[in-house]
Amino acid sequence: MAIWQWGLLLLVVVWALQSLGVWVQMRHYSGVFKGITEKYSDGFVGAGNHRGRFGKGTIVLVVVTPDLIVRRFLAMSGRSVFAKFKRHEEFEGVALDKLRSDPAVLGEGEPGVAEAVKRAIEQIDRARSEPVKQPGLSGLNTARA
Repeated sequence: MAIWQWGLLLLVVVWALQSLGVWVQMRHYSGVFKGITEKYSDGFVGAGNHRGRFGKGTIVLVVVTPDLIVRRFLAMSGRSVFAKFKRHEEFEGVALDKLRSDPAVLGEGEPGVAEAVKRAIEQIDRARSEPVKQPGLSGLNTARA
């Protein structure tokens, strides 16, 4: 085989491995998110992210009660698809306003976490401001003749 054929074959193999890695990480993320939403049916969940261009990427999940106390704080940070969520129990039981006032919660050693926490809190605020949809036909707009 010519050198360009080996290069093309290598490109296909690398692309397939990347696709497999993304699939594994998405399964992990959706499994954790589904587990959280099933366990804590009341309250709100916020998911924030920070994309690292060449550094680590970060995803933060913040679960709060209806009275805005943090129930669960999970952070995933890493460069590869093998990164997993880590629970940070030191922030559980803390008021969301305290977390909002100091989003750099994990210190200077974890760049991007503050931005991910900020985005998760913004998502919680948006979810709180949306009107609650009632089941049934009450949420439908009726046609007018």
